[in-house]
Amino acid sequence: MKKLIVLGTGHAAVTRCYNTCFALTDEKEYVLVDAGGGNGILTQLEKADVPIHKINHAFVSHRHTDHLLGMVWIIRIIGSLILAGRYEGNLKIYCHDELVENIKSLTAITLDKKLNDLIGERILLVTVSDGQQEDLMGYSFTFFDLNSQKAKQFGFTVNLDEGKKLTFLGDEPYHPLSEKYAKNSDWLLSEAFCLYEERAIFKPYEKHHSTVKDSCELATQLNVKNLILWHSEDKTLPKRKELYSNEGKQYYKGTLLVPNDLEVITL
Repeated sequence: MKKLIVLGTGHAAVTRCYNTCFALTDEKEYVLVDAGGGNGILTQLEKADVPIHKINHAFVSHRHTDHLLGMVWIIRIIGSLILAGRYEGNLKIYCHDELVENIKSLTAITLDKKLNDLIGERILLVTVSDGQQEDLMGYSFTFFDLNSQKAKQFGFTVNLDEGKKLTFLGDEPYHPLSEKYAKNSDWLLSEAFCLYEERAIFKPYEKHHSTVKDSCELATQLNVKNLILWHSEDKTLPKRKELYSNEGKQYYKGTLLVPNDLEVITL
């Protein structure tokens, strides 16, 4: 795995950036992780020069609109490519058992029968359970339950090149049961809803989210080398990178990244 392409960095209600989602790539194939809340995913993929016909693997973390609904558009476009004979292989979408039914229900009421008929044939919904390992693009992914207090949600850890490890914690505050997956990660992808000093304004704890301070303290606790913060508010967007970096470096001494939409991170 060589690159992480940041497709979106915002939480559910943002209007100035796209919802948090990303792609991992070895520069030949792509793994799409979440898809945002609508057909904006198609715009982001186009702007990032990600060829949709080279996405053969996708992962959906949970059923909230800002992570799930864009996947319906991915299914629609890839399904259309399959029917036109312009897509090689299958699309495998990895998700927990409840999401399988959620996706089937959404496609059943929004997509034509000819596209729905591809589900189970060329578009495969792969159910994952806690601790399950799967091979995606030749890399070992381990999916795990984030023990969410809201909608059931999964994250994953993946073994990168040269023995490095990347861990994705979804948009949930850290649960101690995730330690065996996240400890000593070379890359940790963590939500940071807002600055700790602005918690009274954005009320992250009421929404069951973390602040920059919380996520940076966690990365220090877990001995993480590189921390990526996103799933954030967009009111401070012009200065978000600077503001979050300044607060974060007080609690974390590793490499801290606060990307904007469409940034590319070399792993």
